[in-house]
Amino acid sequence: MRNKGLLIGCSIGAAILFLVFIVFSYGVSKYNQLVSLNEEVNKAWSQVENQYQRRYDLIPNLVETVKGVANFEKETYIAVAEARAKVGQIQITPQMLEDPQAFERFQAAQDNLSSALSRLLVAVENYPQLKANENFLQLQAQLEGTENRISVERKRFNEAVQTYNTAIKRFPTNIIAGMFGFREKQYFKAAAEAQTAPKVKF
Repeated sequence: MRNKGLLIGCSIGAAILFLVFIVFSYGVSKYNQLVSLNEEVNKAWSQVENQYQRRYDLIPNLVETVKGVANFEKETYIAVAEARAKVGQIQITPQMLEDPQAFERFQAAQDNLSSALSRLLVAVENYPQLKANENFLQLQAQLEGTENRISVERKRFNEAVQTYNTAIKRFPTNIIAGMFGFREKQYFKAAAEAQTAPKVKF
């Protein structure tokens, strides 16, 4: 009888250990999944940053080219230079993706720069010598390609964020997410005045 009780006790203990092992394994699996999804978001974000940096680096040459044309509207290229300076003042950190206000400031600065560039490129219509300038045409083509890549990378980033945000909100993964500090990421939203990439073709 005593042996039977001991056997039952051992069986219950083994069942509990097995259950703990299953729960632990599930937790590890979900944690690793969240780490992978978080890394996908970071990878997508780095591509967005690369394209924004490419645009940021193109702007000084573009501004210098239009400044070289007599009578070109000074306030137009000054607006671009000022918008670029504001973008440069924003310090980009990984925490920005989880901070709605910081992310909104970053996006607003980038959208303002897009808007200023659009106005500059529209103003070029009035200057045939710029439209025939080889250097300007090359910069225009590079800028157009960069704006298109920004649009593509922002879309990919939003897709990665959607997958990640969905995962951290689903039960029971949300318990693991909460325990290990996985927080919701921010999406890029279309600006009211910038539903599409700036038009830079003439």
